[in-house]
Amino acid sequence: MATPQQVRPEVRPWPALWALVIGFFMILVDSTIVSVATPAILTDLHTDVGNVIWVTSAYLLAYAVPLLVTGRLGDKVGPKKVYLTGLAVFTAASVWCGLTTTVEMLIVARVFQGLGASMMTPQTMAVITRVFPPDQRGRAMSLWGATAGVATLVGPILGGVLVDGLGWEWIFFLNAPIGVVAFVLAMRLVPDLPTHDHKFDLIGVALSSIGLFCLVFGIQEGQKYDWGTITGPITVWSLIITGLVVLVIFVLWQARNRGEPLLPLGLFKDRNFSLANTAITTVGFAITAMTFPLMLYAQSVRGLSPTKSALLLVPMAVITGVLSPFTGRLTDRAHPRYLATFGLGCCSAALFWLSQVMEPDVPIWELLLPIALLGVANAFMWGPIGSTATRNLPMHQAGAGAGVYNTTRQVGAVLGSAGIAVLIESRLAHNLPAAPGGAPAGEGAFAGGTLPEMLRQGFSDSMAQSLMLPAAVLLLGVAAALFFVKPKHMQPASAADSDDLEGLHS
Repeated sequence: MATPQQVRPEVRPWPALWALVIGFFMILVDSTIVSVATPAILTDLHTDVGNVIWVTSAYLLAYAVPLLVTGRLGDKVGPKKVYLTGLAVFTAASVWCGLTTTVEMLIVARVFQGLGASMMTPQTMAVITRVFPPDQRGRAMSLWGATAGVATLVGPILGGVLVDGLGWEWIFFLNAPIGVVAFVLAMRLVPDLPTHDHKFDLIGVALSSIGLFCLVFGIQEGQKYDWGTITGPITVWSLIITGLVVLVIFVLWQARNRGEPLLPLGLFKDRNFSLANTAITTVGFAITAMTFPLMLYAQSVRGLSPTKSALLLVPMAVITGVLSPFTGRLTDRAHPRYLATFGLGCCSAALFWLSQVMEPDVPIWELLLPIALLGVANAFMWGPIGSTATRNLPMHQAGAGAGVYNTTRQVGAVLGSAGIAVLIESRLAHNLPAAPGGAPAGEGAFAGGTLPEMLRQGFSDSMAQSLMLPAAVLLLGVAAALFFVKPKHMQPASAADSDDLEGLHS
């Protein structure tokens, strides 16, 4: 059986992957770094909380909605071209963000940042699928997964250091030199892979964009509008229901489209692809959801600064980085069912453990133990699940598959953000006395500062109980991973395997 390296000796997979990982790391850091700078942006731009929340919401919305389209675009014009275009847009928009003097212009610039990120993300997975043979993708996807895990730590810490030392603008200006280096490396090291003459499904593009926008916007902004009226006859629930209906129509159109659909439903005939998308949705949900109660507890109950709070995650990032090369080699040889199930189970157990020890006066080292277990979980989740999703993909649909995978991950993150916000509010109302005016007394913690002694126990209990939600959702991921089957490269060679690899060179 021919491998990509045998037929295309000029392709050097690992240098290409490292070049792509730099840009991927940058956009993941940017997803978390702004949260630390929110108070500074609010003060400097003389705006209110409602507007400054949109600085993050606009980015996430522009990032999530186009992923199906940008993934397919990579198949049509080439992942390198789409990645470089997205990187240029992202870098230029970063400089624009730093130069803005009004919150409105900052929000617009963040939309362009999100669009750039949506062009880049699917291409990293597509290139892994197309330049690495199936029996080496585990190591490659583990590097991809370790990048995602470490970025969750670097974002808040780097944000705190830059905001404290140079000002909030520098969380965006920093992307400029990194973006230039990433662009030069990608130009030199990422190969120009064969393109495929896809027809673009314009009706599918419109339906998927409208459906995802309504669904993601409704979920993302539900808490802000108290799950009620947004404006006039438009309510949060009407948007969510509209989004779901339009997405159902989109799927029906993809099934009936006799040309070339935007989303090849045949991808879901592969059991591992379907189950891996289910699993990564729960991971996106949990990783996003767990950060909010943990950071609120650290700052409002323990009195830690944003930077010191983020340092609690150091054991997770270090252990993820150390274990990922090991799990990568293991992923190429071991049944993915065991690795992914172990990782998802560890993540659920770690969050449950953390919920049991989050008390006002617990020693910090007791918090670090379950956080360290999260590092083990990350190493066994991201890489094995990602490689399981992509191993059996036909080469000409690598971009489409990567777009679907990243869309489900991002929708999971949006669901996690909205779900944890609702649960935190509910637990605060239950565990804390009402302040004058009827609001829970602990809601002042969202504005910063350490809570009075009398409120710390109730607030700790609320944050701890909230962590039970992502812990429970991860059990759905465990259930999905239990049904993974051996990928083709671990089974006896067949004509189908050869056909899949030959797709790279057609």
